[in-house]
Amino acid sequence: MREQILEILRKDARTSSEMIADLIGSDAETVAKEIAEMEEEGVIRRYKTIIDREKAGDERVFAFIDVRVSPTRGVGFDDVARRIYRYPEVHSVYLVSGDYDLRVVVEGETMKEVAFFVADKLSTLDGVLSTQSNFLLKKYKEDGDIFDDIEEDTGRLLIS
Repeated sequence: MREQILEILRKDARTSSEMIADLIGSDAETVAKEIAEMEEEGVIRRYKTIIDREKAGDERVFAFIDVRVSPTRGVGFDDVARRIYRYPEVHSVYLVSGDYDLRVVVEGETMKEVAFFVADKLSTLDGVLSTQSNFLLKKYKEDGDIFDDIEEDTGRLLIS
């Protein structure tokens, strides 16, 4: 039941306990209790809204910063990652495989602001060996939501 509830909430966090109960063949009280338990346990961390900032007129600059790190004995990459994710400019931090160790998603109002963050704060941290920055140019899909405003192809040809 938990997996079913989580999948429904992942697609739309506004789905009511009553609607979820109907969808999975349970009662609203049981569903509400299960959701409350998952919130208490930290399984459900928070609910969020996906915003099309371009349509909202509040465009932001995002960059993916790949960071090569010298891991610390006993804590590996965690120490550097913790220091990085504390900055308010940092949207996300991931440990990744490949040529770099961490992928940091940084958000700012301008490209210059993001560049200064990388140059002045991120690259000067102890343990950071090098960085590679890639700026987000266009968002097509995020968290399962398509941002591309194209007409769906119905497969039918126009007849004139």
